[in-house]
Amino acid sequence: MTPTPPRVALFVTCLVDMIRPQIGFAAIRALEAAGCEVVVPDAQTCCGQPALNSGDRDTAADLAKRAIAMLEPFDHVVIPSGSCAATVRVHYPEILEHDAEWGPRAIALAARTFEILAYLDEVRGWKPEGVALDATGTYHDSCSGLRELGIKRQPRRLLAAVEGLSLAPLAGAETCCGFGGTFCVKYPAISNAIVAEKATAIDATGADLLLAGDLGCLMNMAGKLNREGSKVRAFHAVELLAGMGDGPAIGEEA
Repeated sequence: MTPTPPRVALFVTCLVDMIRPQIGFAAIRALEAAGCEVVVPDAQTCCGQPALNSGDRDTAADLAKRAIAMLEPFDHVVIPSGSCAATVRVHYPEILEHDAEWGPRAIALAARTFEILAYLDEVRGWKPEGVALDATGTYHDSCSGLRELGIKRQPRRLLAAVEGLSLAPLAGAETCCGFGGTFCVKYPAISNAIVAEKATAIDATGADLLLAGDLGCLMNMAGKLNREGSKVRAFHAVELLAGMGDGPAIGEEA
């Protein structure tokens, strides 16, 4: 008897929706290849991370409740962003812990919510088939994915299955790129100094491609690399895994 495919809600994220929709399409392609039934809920909005990071817990709680009610019917929730996934998995239960109704619902949803690379690797046990790209990449570990969700080996295992792709080690791969959500807006000079060091380290790898799992980080690093005249091109890892790594890179769309 063929098992019923999990019904997965793809929570696209604000940045992907507004800046790089291709990541969303790549996520759908990879999830379907991994045997999932994928739904993109029409009613989704911001997860509440910017409000939470700015200290507006009331707005964050309101957005959390909206998201929980929308996402509860699905078997799993998959998000192509470590920071947004961590907001749902880690912070929804925290900000709603004293709410008798919503606290348990937040905990239940958190247990079924995953960052996409971790989901494809750990939950679905998937590997890309027939995907090839003759290039050298280097991988940046985004802060939220690494520190809040433990995402480190999963993307590298998945990328190792892309024929022709080799990964060059990145010095300081676990060091912040300087984006930090609202941090880069509040402290632009510090953010720029941090990403300048990161860009130098990326160029030193000799890689063709910069890969990561969070669009905010990728936009920050790609912007600095482009301004410095670097030839390194940036992609979300799921774009390569879905066989979409030969198109325009992040920052090249215009």
